[in-house]
Amino acid sequence: MVSIEGENKIAFITCIEVVLMRRGDTNYNLVLAKLQSLYNCWILQCIDNPEYLRTVLKEVYVNDYYTVVDEIRSESDRLSDIDELKSNFFKVMLS
Repeated sequence: MVSIEGENKIAFITCIEVVLMRRGDTNYNLVLAKLQSLYNCWILQCIDNPEYLRTVLKEVYVNDYYTVVDEIRSESDRLSDIDELKSNFFKVMLS
């Protein structure tokens, strides 16, 4: 049984993955490969460790990093009741 917190994390991760997939399979797969290689994790674990995703997205998207973060923020605006989760995540992503 998944808790409300777990469901919120899954919904937020879905927003992240949708944005990354829209930007192309090659870069999406590169993000996944780098997360596995560097941190032995998937995007789901990046909710609790957003610095992992920040590092990888900066490497993969270089000049488009902030655009990607803005797209994730826009996509996640559809979600309600997870403001604290989003706030903590974006605080790290934009640091």
